[in-house]
Amino acid sequence: MRYRMLLLLCFLSLGCILSAQESERETAKEARIFRLPEFERAFFCVRYFEGWHSEKNHPYVGWGHCLQPGEKYSARTMTRQQADELLRKDLRKFCAMFRHLGKDSLLLGTLAYNVGPFRLLGSGKIPKSKLIRKLEAGDRDIYKEYISYCHYKGKYHAMLLKRRKIEFTLLYIP
Repeated sequence: MRYRMLLLLCFLSLGCILSAQESERETAKEARIFRLPEFERAFFCVRYFEGWHSEKNHPYVGWGHCLQPGEKYSARTMTRQQADELLRKDLRKFCAMFRHLGKDSLLLGTLAYNVGPFRLLGSGKIPKSKLIRKLEAGDRDIYKEYISYCHYKGKYHAMLLKRRKIEFTLLYIP
């Protein structure tokens, strides 16, 4: 009986030590991403959540790039390096669309990469989003509006909510 108790105590203490080391490693990983430049944070965040798109995901290739008319990219022959360059190019393009909003352009460019810029800026049938109207009015309290983009085909998705919260944490500049 004594040996069992001693053995159980050893396993519990070993588990506590390993758990503490694991949480220490996670904290170090979190701190490491905040040392990156903001654009690189956005790049790695999009890359992580989009995942790799193969032939079965047509018209998406690489890290979620939507093929435009006239583009000749192939998911079968695309390398990771080409996909990285394409993602950076797309992010720069989307950030430029929101440059007039100043330091929120990267956050909005990242959101536009996923939902499309027309959802934010509006088009013929779609009005300008509440998020953009609020920023243009000078109100930067946008957390609630930002995380509201967690629906796909009209249905709520918990993973999209998680993605929005992480994007906001990584890219929002107070």
